[in-house]
Amino acid sequence: MNLTTLLNDYGVTAIVVLAWLSLYFVLVIWTFVYRYLVLNMALNNEKKCLEVLLSGRNALPKNSLLGSNLIGIDKKLTEPMLQYSLDKAIKDATIGLTFLGIVASTAPFIGLFGTVVEILEAFSKLGTNSKATLDVIAPVISKALVATAAGILTAVPAYSFNLFLKRKVFELNTYLQLQINVLISPKTNL
Repeated sequence: MNLTTLLNDYGVTAIVVLAWLSLYFVLVIWTFVYRYLVLNMALNNEKKCLEVLLSGRNALPKNSLLGSNLIGIDKKLTEPMLQYSLDKAIKDATIGLTFLGIVASTAPFIGLFGTVVEILEAFSKLGTNSKATLDVIAPVISKALVATAAGILTAVPAYSFNLFLKRKVFELNTYLQLQINVLISPKTNL
């Protein structure tokens, strides 16, 4: 199928909408895979750092996100410094989630826009033809609905991936907060 046939079948608006949604879909998949790998590595690292702290070592491991955010600070670790480091780590961990949320909420509307424009164009063409039967209208409407389907197909993974990655960030936040709790808790000898 060449570009001329595609333009004749769908129209410029539908092609632009489908290209936009295709780009969204590729970026959603890439964002999810990349952020999933980054968050999984961070989670595994923070689990190990928490285990080190729980084993009795009283210093924050340098490979912890908390420690890496405080490199160059020679002062004794305070709760505000640790909270700053936690906030920075969570901010960095949530990169890409806003994009997934935007795609999840806008993709169906972009698809719907393409469908509405295509249906309007189809009805304007059908208005010039006096034989507007179901055999003529049904294929035109089914072609127009492709844009809505593409919008939904893009939005569902974006929404699902967004929720999945938010859960990973929540787990990371929990491990970091546990590390802070261990570091600032008073040491008692039992």
